[in-house]
Amino acid sequence: MFIILYAISNIDVKKYEKMMTAVGDFFGSPKVVDLQTEIMKDMSAPAGTLKDELERLIYENNYAASIKLEENDRGITIHIMENILFPSGSADLAFGSISVLGKLAAIIKTLPNDIRIEGHTDNIPIKSSVYPSNWHLSVARALNTAYNLIEIEKVPADKVSIVGYAEYQPIQPNETPEGRSLNRRVDIVIIKKAK
Repeated sequence: MFIILYAISNIDVKKYEKMMTAVGDFFGSPKVVDLQTEIMKDMSAPAGTLKDELERLIYENNYAASIKLEENDRGITIHIMENILFPSGSADLAFGSISVLGKLAAIIKTLPNDIRIEGHTDNIPIKSSVYPSNWHLSVARALNTAYNLIEIEKVPADKVSIVGYAEYQPIQPNETPEGRSLNRRVDIVIIKKAK
């Protein structure tokens, strides 16, 4: 046993395989684990969970004030605040948002999960020639975010859907400016795969 542990600790693959064959023959099981394959699997696997990867991305890029994560029965929701994506009252992606979405897409597009892009506003009515209501604005923001992810970042289009909620799914009360700023957002929902 000590010899086996020594061989593994030095990752001497050939020595390990010989020892395991000998032990396996003795105990009536000639099966040998391919240590080299197992090591390569570990090296190629993502470090930690999806949430860990997203949290690391947020931390390393100083996005903590503008991007929040939530994990629930639906899956993982990435709340992206208006201030990092859009000018006030607009659905045109701001210049800096392209970099943010690119970094998120690098993780998202490797996943097998369906992705839902959800647009949200606060409860202050908007009336303009372009967006006659918060419904219009929330859908336009979701659509432009999804279109960027699909066309620019190459997230598979068949996995993406959009929805606009206007002011009807706030994450904070709309009574304060701070609460309203958190409600003006786009959510990227990574839908949990059914077991």
